[in-house]
Parts: sequence; C-alpha cells; structure tokens
Amino acid sequence: MEASDPGGKPPRSPRHRRSRPPGDVAARHGEPPPGPTRAEFWRSPLRGPWLTSVFGLILLVGITVLFVTGLLSYAAYNPGLGATNDTTPGKGLLGFYLFPWPTDPAWLYRFTQGVHVTLGVVLVPVLLAKLWSVIPKLFSWPPLRSLGHALDRLSLILLVGGALFEFVTGLLNVQLQYIFPGSFYTLHFYGAWVFIGAFVVHISFRVPVMVRALRSRRMRDELKTPAERTESEPADATGLVAPDPSPPTMSRRGALGMVGAGSLVLLVVTAGQSIGGPLREAALLAPRNRDPGSGPNGFQINKTASSVGIRARDISDRWRLTVRHDDREVVLSRGELMDLQQHAASLPIACVEGWSTGDQQWSGVRLAELAAMVGLRTDPPGVFVESVQRGGAFSSTALRDNQVRDPRSLLALRVNGAVLSVDHGYPARIIVPANPGVHNTKWVTRLTFGATS
Repeated sequence: MEASDPGGKPPRSPRHRRSRPPGDVAARHGEPPPGPTRAEFWRSPLRGPWLTSVFGLILLVGITVLFVTGLLSYAAYNPGLGATNDTTPGKGLLGFYLFPWPTDPAWLYRFTQGVHVTLGVVLVPVLLAKLWSVIPKLFSWPPLRSLGHALDRLSLILLVGGALFEFVTGLLNVQLQYIFPGSFYTLHFYGAWVFIGAFVVHISFRVPVMVRALRSRRMRDELKTPAERTESEPADATGLVAPDPSPPTMSRRGALGMVGAGSLVLLVVTAGQSIGGPLREAALLAPRNRDPGSGPNGFQINKTASSVGIRARDISDRWRLTVRHDDREVVLSRGELMDLQQHAASLPIACVEGWSTGDQQWSGVRLAELAAMVGLRTDPPGVFVESVQRGGAFSSTALRDNQVRDPRSLLALRVNGAVLSVDHGYPARIIVPANPGVHNTKWVTRLTFGATS
C-alpha cells in the first residue's frame, strides 16, 4: 500500500510531477530563464546591501572629487578664449562654471590634475568591486516591470556605462593619448556630464538604502570576523543577498582588504608622477618618456620635436620671433632676445595625463615686456601664441591677460642654467605659472597680443 500524505492523497508518480518550464516557456510563465537571471545562480555569501554600501560610500566621495577636479582641469584650459583653447564647442549651459584660470599658486594645476588622475586610478579596484557586488541586479527578471523600473534600469545602464567609459578613456589618455576616435577632451567632457547625471539620479534613490545598510552592521565587527564565521546578510528587498549561499571562502574583511591592497598598490605606482621625490621612481604607470635623460634638460616631456614635424631649418639661426599688436610688429632673433633683460622663474610643468616635473629654473624675457615692445606698456591684453610645429595637437594657444601680466610668465630661452634642448622647445618656449603643460607652447615663432586666434 502506497504511503499517503496527511490529507490521505497518494503522492503523484514522477511522471505526474510538475517541473520548472525551461527557457522561453519559463519566460511565458513569468519565471526567469535558466542562468544569471535566477537568484540562486548567485551564491556568494558576501554580497549584500552592507558591503555594496561600503563600496558605494567610497565611490560617492571619490567620484565627487574626480568630477570637481575634472571641471577644474577644463577651466584651466581657458576655453572662453575661443576655438584654439576650446576643444568642446557647443557646450552651452555645461560651461556655466567656467572662470578665468589664476596663476597663483603656481602649483595649482599640478595639484588638481595630479589628484584627478591619481584618484581615478586608485578607485579602479573599488569600482570593479562595486560592480561585482551589484551584478545580480543587472540580470534581474523581468527586465522591465513598470515605467519607474524602466527609468531605474536606464539610469543604471548610463551609470555603469558612463563609469566604465570615463575610467577607460582616462586611463588610455594617461598611457597612450589620442588612440580613440575624436578628441579626448570632447569625449571625456561630455561623457562626464552623462555619467554624473546618472550618478545623481542613482544616489538620490540609493542614499537612504545605503545609510540603513551601513547602520545595520558595525565596520569594527566585520573587520574582526574571519571567513569561518562569515554569514550571509539577512534577505531584503535589494535582491543582493544570495538565497542559497555557498560556504564562505573569504570574509568581508578579506574582501575589503583585497580591494584596499589593490588601491594601495595603484597609489604607489601612480602618485609619484605628480608628487615627485623618491616616489617618482616607483611611478610605473607614469606615461611615455619615463626616462628623460640627465643634465639641466633631464626632465619629462609630452612630445618630442620629431613627433610634431620640427625640422632643423625651422629652428636654425634663421629662426625669428615675430611680436605683433594691431599694425605694430617687431621681429627678433634669438641673439637679440638674449640681449634683452633676462628674468628667472621657478615653475613646474604639469600635464593633463597627471604627470608633472619638479620646479625647474627658467630664464628668459617676460611676456609683459615683449608686449611693451609693441606699445602695450600698461595692462597688456592676452596673447595668441603660435609654434613652428607642423603636426600634433596644441600648435597654438591663447593666454589670458592675467597670465601675460604675471612677472613669472616668460618666453623662456634657458632652463636650469642651460640652453633649452630641442625637445624642450629650443629656440624659445612659453612658461606660465599654473598653466597646463600643453599650453606652455614650445618652438614659439609668433606672439600676437590682443588676439585669440
């Protein structure tokens, strides 16, 4: 006699038992298809709102700093001076914050851009850990449940896609520069606004959840809990907690330590390129031209003379500097420039890739005194600077009036007591305090005061 259940009904034979409908049949029944769309596919006991919120809090602070320093980097290019400096035309309201970039302190751009690039690299392990912690949400089923859910999914796609785009393009620019279609500045600028829009929408909904999750557990307790005593978080509405977790192979302390160690390593191999000193030797992720040679000209450059088409005859004894304002023009040889009063300035070179040099001792003629030679003896205006380079970007630039008037702003002829090397801009180059390196134009041939192009 067959065993019966408490209700007296015999159990169904195997052929009468209902099985989970596979594939598209499951989808028609409202059940997720096999694979990552099913909650039981994700089995890590570490996933949960608390760990996700810890990574989220770090990114909230870090990305805010990245965004602000990125905006400052764009402002430092003085895009309001026109097309020469403005590589992101049509920015409209997105340029609401722009202001004349100051020349004090002289290390300002070195600091803001160093923080921007170094922090961006250091946050990579945190970003990847955050994406790992929320990956089940990317496969939630059904994909769209309502209009509100659709908007949430869209913001999530823009958030994840924007984060990956900004981090990847930034890292590629640091190492290789201009290897992707279009201008890095345009892509990175507009990509940042798309990302930050999605970021603001996302955190406006997630901050209350994050605060509750962070309060649910004490960091001190988690840091004391080994793997063998690590348990899943209680199931909740976030859908991050595994319904059928595997035995833990790592504690949350271990996960946080691994991410922290990764960030620390990246800090060590990146920060030296902007901090300088002994750490510079450890800056393994510094961009190209890591070995600048020795001697007075033995400091880093971002482009060589040959890479931008400089020919020997362009910088030979026949080279001349033309200084203009309206209908007045002065033409000077290098020897005549050397006969003028020479001034000195101790300034670094800092580039958008995040690297910078220490202070170098520059000497040359003040831009303000060159302006006086064409009649601008008081309150000289800005100047349009042109180079003899034939290829590459930034063959010309526009400088603001405050940059021209700063007594440390020079048409430099020598550095560290020696004549400029060809790769450092011989016969003459611009050096301006707190100026992005690419706007300290090398191989200068013409200065037009009162013009922006």
